Amino acid sequence: MIDADMTLEETAEGIRTMEIRGAGRIARAAVEALEAHAGGLRPATLEEFRAGMQRAADLLVATRPTAVSLPNAVRNVMRTLEADVPLADAKIAFHERAQAFVASSIGAVARIAEFGARHIRDGDVVMTHCNSDAALACIIAAHREGKAIEVFATEVRPRGQGLVTIRRLNDEGIRTNYIVDAAVRSFINEVDLVIVGADAITVSGAVVNKIGTAPIALAAHEARTNVVVAAETYKFAPLTTLGDLIPIEERAPSEVLSDEIAAALPHVRVRNPAFDVTPAEYVDLIITEQGAIPPSMAWLIIRDYLGWSIEQFHQAGDRTGP
Repeated sequence: MIDADMTLEETAEGIRTMEIRGAGRIARAAVEALEAHAGGLRPATLEEFRAGMQRAADLLVATRPTAVSLPNAVRNVMRTLEADVPLADAKIAFHERAQAFVASSIGAVARIAEFGARHIRDGDVVMTHCNSDAALACIIAAHREGKAIEVFATEVRPRGQGLVTIRRLNDEGIRTNYIVDAAVRSFINEVDLVIVGADAITVSGAVVNKIGTAPIALAAHEARTNVVVAAETYKFAPLTTLGDLIPIEERAPSEVLSDEIAAALPHVRVRNPAFDVTPAEYVDLIITEQGAIPPSMAWLIIRDYLGWSIEQFHQAGDRTGP
């Protein structure tokens, strides 16, 4: 849940600066912020309500371009405003859809944990990267089932999200090894399973996740270690069906080098992409709240669970242009 005292603008800034982070948490925070914003508007007409909510939606969606959970979540709740109904009914429908989305998002992680734990065997050594609620839920569920597991968790440069992960694992009493990102290949032969989350999944089954995921998947592929991705269905990217590319967010150089050090290196340009793309052929399974699928079935998730019809794809293409 977001802080009830946060304004829409504060929530947007929290998402942009990564005070609110993790694709699922971002999605829920955005929907909760929209719900609170809707309650504070005093429109005279349905058209005014739609316009005010669309401005709010646009502000939130612009904060993090890579995590498609954000626009998917916003689209999910904004669709309620497409119906021509009395203003009071539109407000009620929006509130109910927002509440349902948040509950569904939380429930999705629980379902993924249930499915994911089945793929972790007693005695397995599991590697994870970044701080994914869904991936961690699978590991913790397996541990709570009594399976004796061990985890390798990466540091996750440059912001160190791995520290959040190891604290959670430690609190659960799970034996954990904390390693720098570059040490993955040194330990991959000790690992039985890699399980990570996702910020976006394309129609081809390629996975966009925290920078460093693709090298881990490559090392696992070479070591013949299975790679499992745990992701809610709203992390699938519908517009990739049209050939759209998911933009890879590049964050501030100051996350890597302090401004003071950078100023002393005038010929050095710091590059800081926040995500990378793991090809579908390096992913063995994607676990969603609807069940486990091979990457080649990503299209079915977009069609059957995100509710995008062929007509909507074409309409979206007309709006976004070439």
